Amino acid sequence: MEGWIGVDLDGTLAHYDRWRGPDHIGKPVEPMMARVREWLRQGEDVRIFTARASVPEYIPPVKQWLLEQGLGDLIVTNQKDFGMVQLWDDRCVQVKRNRGEPMVKRGLLGLR
Repeated sequence: MEGWIGVDLDGTLAHYDRWRGPDHIGKPVEPMMARVREWLRQGEDVRIFTARASVPEYIPPVKQWLLEQGLGDLIVTNQKDFGMVQLWDDRCVQVKRNRGEPMVKRGLLGLR
């Protein structure tokens, strides 16, 4: 795949129930970890896309957690660019391109 895949940390790659500080990252979410490992095995450019990266001091604990999980030294960012081709996130709502309509029915997402 051309470009990079963004993967959210809290609630997507790592279990999240509440904010406990920048040094706490939950246990791995195994189905997502397996997916990321497979992408990396295939040579995909995977980056961790997290709000934590908006505070530079919060990035080192994320990088350490990634190393402990065997994912290597992935880029940790909070910025999209034209190279991002996918975003995996627990808060995303996909919309139809150029239409602004959600891809799933509103009632299923609890949209307001």
